[in-house]
Amino acid sequence: MAKCGECGPGYKTPLDAMKGPREEIVYLPCIYRNTGIKKPDYLATVDVDPKSPTYCQVIHRLPMLYIDDELHHTGWNACSSCFGDTSKKRNRLVLPSLGSSRIYIVDTGTDLRAPRMFKVIEPREVFEKCNLTFPHTSHCLGSGEVMISALADTLGNGKGGFILIDAETWEVKGTWERPGDEPPQGYDFWYQPRHNVMISTEWGVPKYFANGFNPEDLKKERYGRRLNVWDWTTHCLIQQIDVGEDSAPLEIRFLHNPDAAHGMVGCTLQSSIHHFFKTEDGDWAAEKVIQIPNKKVSGWYFPEMPGFVTDILISMDDRFLYLSNWLHGDLRQYDITNPFCPKLVGQVFVGGNIYKGGVVTVLEDDELDCQPDPFMIQGKRVYGGPQMIQLSLDGKRLYTTTSLYTPWDKQFYPQMVREGSVMLQIDVDTENGGLCVNPDFLVDFGKEPFGPARAHEMRYPGGDCTSDIWI
Repeated sequence: MAKCGECGPGYKTPLDAMKGPREEIVYLPCIYRNTGIKKPDYLATVDVDPKSPTYCQVIHRLPMLYIDDELHHTGWNACSSCFGDTSKKRNRLVLPSLGSSRIYIVDTGTDLRAPRMFKVIEPREVFEKCNLTFPHTSHCLGSGEVMISALADTLGNGKGGFILIDAETWEVKGTWERPGDEPPQGYDFWYQPRHNVMISTEWGVPKYFANGFNPEDLKKERYGRRLNVWDWTTHCLIQQIDVGEDSAPLEIRFLHNPDAAHGMVGCTLQSSIHHFFKTEDGDWAAEKVIQIPNKKVSGWYFPEMPGFVTDILISMDDRFLYLSNWLHGDLRQYDITNPFCPKLVGQVFVGGNIYKGGVVTVLEDDELDCQPDPFMIQGKRVYGGPQMIQLSLDGKRLYTTTSLYTPWDKQFYPQMVREGSVMLQIDVDTENGGLCVNPDFLVDFGKEPFGPARAHEMRYPGGDCTSDIWI
């Protein structure tokens, strides 16, 4: 197989990507915002090569230029959507900041193991050209542009929109959507040009959720409920699919096969997965195909504890769906060969709030006979639950980190904020299904030079399951 540089970035097909080289390093944003540590967030480079003498260590830290940015999700200047264009290189990592609305552009091409700052897009440019704040998901487009979804206007009111950036000059060009078509809320998005469609999701109204989760905000239209369907060519909002009041549909993934007209979306507050698909009439529909039952509990904020599905991804061969239940503490693997009827084939607990001997007592549980043991690895007690996930290209290793978002981390896992998050590796059975913690892998961000940090989303230099799109 030709090297990526000989044929443009990425891989020709998702199945080609599965034959790509094993990941050796991972980039993760690490967060200090509102923790008492007056240091900037930073981009950590972690060695994940088991043959390396620095295996499971942070080998480089690139600090941002300001404090309190709240780095969150990241994206590339080019991915497999640009495959075949030899003028393109995957050499810039885009880091939007939820807290400050600043966008950092990092040079990863000069030295993969030691990224350096390339450019900073200041919030004022985004405000003036787009009237948007809270930038979230970044995807490269085959056109040579970068698009970033946003969640709010300049006052923190809910407003879905998309910031369009020239990936050569790094100037903000304006918004992608047609004026007047802005949905009331925004979050994630994924596009599928062969079906002339993009679908975006909705978290909620930032001026409310930025202060933590408050049940008083429910039933007041402060959390999202829609999948917003866009015409990819005209940039028009053509359909809205209601997946339930206060469902908060977050991470959305089409199947990787660019001919497929199917995908999955995780609804966080509803603790469910909806399968969306193109109908015979040419419009789009969604059905709930997975529901994680709430657990009746005592000793917690509320009498029932939801799973809180905070991240999902699909394997490159479109066979498995993975999800994280941040509050319950488990990772799950579903066979989605039939996307209308997923089958649970793997599950492992790596933290959460329902462990034995804790302050929470589970009174009724539709799934478990007893509460799981506290999670320990290499003598360390892990606080927090599995949150962001990333899968190796070959599908055999699932990585997870435990931080969600500063106000919510402080509310639900204060000890994790004090002690720092972790990065774990889960071994995956790709034949029959199954998940097992790798006991030899632990990255402890509680031991960082400037104090405990919280690591978030993971990226490989060569692309991964949640950043590469085929067109």
